[in-house]
Amino acid sequence: MTTLPFVPDLQVQPQVYHFFDEPTNTFSYVVKDPNSDACAVIDSVMDIDYAAVRTSYSGADNIIAFIREKGWKLEWIIETHVHADHLSAAPYIQQHLGGKLGIGDRITVVQETFAKIFNEGAEFQRDGSQFDRLFADGDSYQIGTMVAYALHTPGHTPACMTHVIGNAAFVGDTVFMPDSGSARADFPGGDARTLYRSVHRVLELPDATRLFMCHDYPEGRAEAWETTVKEERDHNVHVNDRISEDQFVAMREARDKTLDMPRLILPSLQVNMRAGHLPPANAGGQVFLKLPVNVL
Repeated sequence: MTTLPFVPDLQVQPQVYHFFDEPTNTFSYVVKDPNSDACAVIDSVMDIDYAAVRTSYSGADNIIAFIREKGWKLEWIIETHVHADHLSAAPYIQQHLGGKLGIGDRITVVQETFAKIFNEGAEFQRDGSQFDRLFADGDSYQIGTMVAYALHTPGHTPACMTHVIGNAAFVGDTVFMPDSGSARADFPGGDARTLYRSVHRVLELPDATRLFMCHDYPEGRAEAWETTVKEERDHNVHVNDRISEDQFVAMREARDKTLDMPRLILPSLQVNMRAGHLPPANAGGQVFLKLPVNVL
């Protein structure tokens, strides 16, 4: 019995263009409706020189230039979740091209959690109002003539959403390429058992569904960004049809204990829980990011 809250339509075949950010191993996507000039951007990246404490937008500028050159209309800017390994360029892209910014409605849980960790004051809104749309499980939205669906797939974070657009699904960090397995589940609000069940929700999609990764960490091969449901079901090294939930949980929890914090986790969370905005400047016009000690 399926747990999918919608019926996928494999007849709809969006055009997908990937953009790779090498410093963070992140894939961003432009998703184009083949029947109109409408498109969406998924999981954009704002550049940061951590040592110099300066942000820039070369990767986002490439996406903006690409869409402008094609003459397309940007309708949506989607975040699959609050990323802990790169900063979002969503407001920058929105400023230049328009479009609505959307994320899963459990963003409020993430905001509440990290507002405490970063000692944010009452002026920081924890209701997701920094975004234009909060998606609940099964919600739909339009990209031109295409219907896109939000599928709640928590475990890596509480707010993780897989976005299913025709025969394409953008999985965020819910699952990786088959030889890389799965994402960690030890961040605040993460849970390995929940992640296992979320991956299997994704694997309920039709076998031919194209799955697009948010990250890739290859060993001995070039970066890869696309696979299929069938490939994951047959060959994923962490979660497939032959691995039980208890086996996965034991593996994932043991593995997570060996992992270091992502290099950009502290700036990323503070920016991304604000929908890609930097914290407000102080009275002197200076912007600061906080460095909590012995917390995460």
